[in-house]
Amino acid sequence: MKQHSSRFLTLVTESKKRIKEITPANLKEKMDHHEPLVIIDVREDNEWPIGYIPTAIHIGKGVIERDIEKKIPDPETQIVVYCSGGFRCALVAESLQNMGYKNVYSLDKGLSGWVDAGNAIDKEY
Repeated sequence: MKQHSSRFLTLVTESKKRIKEITPANLKEKMDHHEPLVIIDVREDNEWPIGYIPTAIHIGKGVIERDIEKKIPDPETQIVVYCSGGFRCALVAESLQNMGYKNVYSLDKGLSGWVDAGNAIDKEY
């Protein structure tokens, strides 16, 4: 596991107090019940081909605030954001909330938690 700096971890901890998180099991249940939601992978471009949650779209953390309204104009849309370990996506979830998106969830433990829970990923071939 990566060693994150203490200031980064403090920032994430504070963000997590203001956002909603979703567990991999809850996300899988929503997907299995075909709930309308958009799953966004916020990892870096080079992380996407390694594997991603099925149906996810990729909008990197560095450009999501700039590009989100083009992809998801309705602030009522149910959105789940994820990264590798659940840290960066917490920051993104808070940022999207600050932009007026009302139904944003950060995936607890990110893609690692998704895979550890036994869920499938897709890969670009």
